Amino acid sequence: MGVHRIGRTLLLDELDIQELFVTSSQTGDWNWLKELYQRLVDPKWQRKKKSREHFYQKAILSKFLYYSINGDCAAEAVPTPIVQPEENQIEVEESWPAPLRTPASVPEDGNPQEQGLKNDFVRNILWTFEDIHMLVGSNMPIFGGGKYPAVSLRLRDSNKPINILTGIDYWLDNLMCNVPELVMCFHVNGIVQRYEMIKTEDIPNLDNSSFSTKVVKDIAQNILSFLKANCTKEGHTYWLFKASGSDIVKLYDLTTLCEETSEDKYQNPFTMPVAILLYKVASNMMMKKVQNRKHYGIIRMLLLNCIKLLDKERHPQFVQFIASANYMISELFQLNEPPKQDENGSTLNENSDDSYSEDEDIPEDSDDNGSFSNGSDPSDDNKAIAVIRSVGELSVPEKYKSTHQIRPSCAFPVCRDTEERCRVVLNYVLEGLKAVDGSIKKESDLPAADPSIPIPLKYADESECTGHEALQKQIALFLDKVGPVHATIKLPSQSGMIPNTWQYQMKLNLIFKASRAYFVLSDAANALQKYGRSLRYIKLALQSLDAYCCLINNLSPEVLFFLSQCLTLNGDIQLMLAQNASNRAAYQEEYSYQSREDQEILHSLHRESSCQALSWATELYLDLEYQLSVSCKCYEAANELLRSCERKVNVVEQHTQVLKRLGNSRNEVGVFYMNQSAAIQTEGTGSKGITALEQELWKKSFSYFEKGIQDFETIEDETNAALLLCNTGRLMRLCAQAHATTGTNLKRGEFSPEEALYYNKAVDYYLRAMRSLTRWEKHPAVWDSVKWELSTTYFTMATLEQDYAPLSRKAQEQIEREVADFMMKSLKYCDTHTESARQPLCQYRAATIHHRLASMYHNSLRNQVGDDHFRKQYRSLADLHYNKAVKLFHLLKDAPCELLRVQLERVAFSEFQMANQNSNASKLKTLSSALDIVINSEYPFQLIQSELACVQAQQSDCHEHREGNAPENDSSTFNEEEILKLVNMFETRLTFLLFQLIKLLTTKRKSSGIIDDQMALKNYKYAYSTLLRATADKDTSLLQRVEVILSLLKQLSS
Repeated sequence: MGVHRIGRTLLLDELDIQELFVTSSQTGDWNWLKELYQRLVDPKWQRKKKSREHFYQKAILSKFLYYSINGDCAAEAVPTPIVQPEENQIEVEESWPAPLRTPASVPEDGNPQEQGLKNDFVRNILWTFEDIHMLVGSNMPIFGGGKYPAVSLRLRDSNKPINILTGIDYWLDNLMCNVPELVMCFHVNGIVQRYEMIKTEDIPNLDNSSFSTKVVKDIAQNILSFLKANCTKEGHTYWLFKASGSDIVKLYDLTTLCEETSEDKYQNPFTMPVAILLYKVASNMMMKKVQNRKHYGIIRMLLLNCIKLLDKERHPQFVQFIASANYMISELFQLNEPPKQDENGSTLNENSDDSYSEDEDIPEDSDDNGSFSNGSDPSDDNKAIAVIRSVGELSVPEKYKSTHQIRPSCAFPVCRDTEERCRVVLNYVLEGLKAVDGSIKKESDLPAADPSIPIPLKYADESECTGHEALQKQIALFLDKVGPVHATIKLPSQSGMIPNTWQYQMKLNLIFKASRAYFVLSDAANALQKYGRSLRYIKLALQSLDAYCCLINNLSPEVLFFLSQCLTLNGDIQLMLAQNASNRAAYQEEYSYQSREDQEILHSLHRESSCQALSWATELYLDLEYQLSVSCKCYEAANELLRSCERKVNVVEQHTQVLKRLGNSRNEVGVFYMNQSAAIQTEGTGSKGITALEQELWKKSFSYFEKGIQDFETIEDETNAALLLCNTGRLMRLCAQAHATTGTNLKRGEFSPEEALYYNKAVDYYLRAMRSLTRWEKHPAVWDSVKWELSTTYFTMATLEQDYAPLSRKAQEQIEREVADFMMKSLKYCDTHTESARQPLCQYRAATIHHRLASMYHNSLRNQVGDDHFRKQYRSLADLHYNKAVKLFHLLKDAPCELLRVQLERVAFSEFQMANQNSNASKLKTLSSALDIVINSEYPFQLIQSELACVQAQQSDCHEHREGNAPENDSSTFNEEEILKLVNMFETRLTFLLFQLIKLLTTKRKSSGIIDDQMALKNYKYAYSTLLRATADKDTSLLQRVEVILSLLKQLSS
């Protein structure tokens, strides 16, 4: 009996040694077995000729069956289809499929699913005998009709009693086919004597042939346990042999013995059929890949052993099995699923199959009752032989029971990371490509071209063209190439593959799998910020897809969708390379490296295409502008591809992501052009006016911003749309700054209409951004940023119109109204109450706005003549804004000079009011309020004193250590100069106020002797004299003068 190990299945087959030895003389396939048999079993073997009685009995049986059937349909043996084991049936311990037959011929371009083993049995039954499960093939004829629906028919010579072995044979045949009765036809020399009906369950109790069914079960269990313990090598063929008249049963590993006996392992005729059976079992399991996921390890093991048994050089007709097996193994690896972890954080492998039966402990593969010996001498034939010492042992219950399960090493490999998993996949893909390429006919073997069929020409390579126009042309050619409106290719490919052959379809599958693996590798490298490596992998993925497109014109929606994913990832990588230009040398090194495996895959791709259709997208460019443009064009191409796909959920989601990336990329390009124009403007070309280059950059930047806004509005992304509107507003402000007029002496001219136009456009874009966001809660950070930019724009317009008033075009009153309007709008969008990082800036701006408005109304009051109504209004507004400015500056700790300047202007405002007063009482009152303002200036002087003390300490420390810092010294000197000016001005105003107060109080004392006035006069005189002495001393330091002022202010406030 022959035994084959296929996965965890034992396939038992008839192995007639005598018949094989007869055929070996004609075919030469079994010479090695004949020599082995003579050496190990029977050195004097000779062919046994069959007797005349044998042929006589065979002829009688043939005629008996013929006349029994007699053309009656009721006696027709009905075949049943082969039952493919389901998932739970795969786990059975034994299975008995049809016997192996080497196919006479395998069509070279046939479907692998339709090739392999021939099933010669009439019926195939899933049979359970006691606790043994098996798939059995049977050719026993079954008859039925009337009250006997199913009976088996046997012919028996009346002169020869039924022996035990014959009874067991009849009994097992009926059990397997579920036949309830046996009809025995007894004859003498071909003449029927009688018929006898025997029930199947009575067969074990017949006279002269009685046997114990329990013993039969024990023998079957012991034999199967023995086989399970010793038939352990996947794909090997074993021979279970018992010599006539001997009690010893031996199990030979024919595969091992063949390899040792012959130099060519393929002399074993079982090699090819077993390999194909391995393939078919794995292929059937792959059809239910999702349900059989826990059996991925088994499928992989079956396919690897299939590849191991086949040789593409010796058996080219089986190359398609090798290619298909490699492809199926690559399909077992889940490229797009990250490794999962258990509760302890260790990696789990869902694809592994740890055992054939769940929750069982497997001991070492050993059996005391019989096993292959492990002799150290490689020439010892016994190392491939296992022995049952006595047949009698088989009837002993559980004599050979073994806990060993038929369990090959089939755990699915656990990959450490995504890169290792993809590399394993690419290795199998490469082997498959080699098999396919090796099977393609040479050019001389190809059929001649049909002159009536035009040959499609490839498009020209535009690599010599550079720039944006060439890039646009290449993209158009590529999109036209992958479009859905093309005729199906019927001509051979560049390598000679003919469409619709197995090579053609298999290479398509392998190329697509390679592109997916490279895509996953690129995505993983991109996540690790290895952008050079990521670009190299996505280049290989797109080259694979280019070769795929050359083989097939009508791309499926799945391929178009995947191609859009690759282009999107390529756009991401190019964008990140542009943003990290400082590491370009490291990225170049990563990009230039290429493994031998990648080179071989690329060589296979070049057999079908030049792989240059997408070269515009995958090069590592040095030009930052071109790199950003390529990123943008990749997203645009991906967007065009997705438009041609069906609107499924995943397509809609991907389309949304692509449009978001496209909008972001266009924003990056727009910002790039805007920064370039700003750099040109900063270099100083004011006297030459606006250059054509600047205008071109503005147009490009504006175009990209507009398209980006449309992209975000399409997907209803209000936040990003608002950010692009904000950038467009910034561009308008940049244009406004460029239109600032300058005179012949390069001084700033009046606020021009062009500036106002662009600033108003900027305001419009900022207002659109706020309308896009609708409310603060939607995105607080963006909302606050837009409000700040809008406030800044209004503030800039107000300050420019105030400082560089267009008096040649507008009246002073109109300018003041516009300035006030811009200032109030700026104040409206300046949030001083919400606590945030920008709150101090808002408070400073609000204080500055109030200060400027107060100064403007103060100046208008000075220039206003005659109209008391306007004078009163200006006086009130100036006083109001001065007070608000002081309150806001008081909240800041880093603006003492600004606060002191406001206080000095308030003093000047009071002095102006006093100059228009006639009575001494009103003047005294005004001077007293002005002095109160001076006294309230103690806070800014305290801040100034602290700052000067710090500067002095730093200078002393630098002097001691002989260390200096020029930039810091320059900065401190500048601050001291500004403080010095303010201190001089403050001392002057305080001296003037004290002098006027002393003068008025002296006049008042002559008319009235009020004690409080006398005390105040005395105090003022002391302060006045102290201040005069301090200002008269030229050697007094600035810090000392500030300290004197603080002491005077404290004295005056007491």
